[in-house]
Amino acid sequence: MKNPFHLAIPVNDLVTAAEFYENTLGCQRGRSSDSWIDFNLFGHQLVCHFVEETNRVNTNPVDGDEVPVPHFGVILNFNQFDALVKQLKNKNQIFIIEPKVRFADKPGEQRTMFLKDPSGNALEFKAFKNLDNLFAI
Repeated sequence: MKNPFHLAIPVNDLVTAAEFYENTLGCQRGRSSDSWIDFNLFGHQLVCHFVEETNRVNTNPVDGDEVPVPHFGVILNFNQFDALVKQLKNKNQIFIIEPKVRFADKPGEQRTMFLKDPSGNALEFKAFKNLDNLFAI
């Protein structure tokens, strides 16, 4: 595995955040306190920190979609991506941007989807047709 990233995000309800990350996304819980919880997000350390307010409303146009900014996520392989799509649909998740192919027949062709956690943090999961094109122009 390459070096895992560490990301800390604000959430306005730790119980609801734990429900979403553990039961909806299938993340394993790690260390925690009364004000934060660590999760294993596909081998990366995601920390949800309690804050009073988590308002996010910015977007940026990308390949015909209004992409929420900021956002974060993980690059998966096609099998992981498809399994996560099925899991999220089975949990009746609402997508900001439905699972789709972006940049079709171009360098960087990828499957992508966006959703929000209960605190409004935008997540993107994607899978590249050719991971060697991750930074291709």
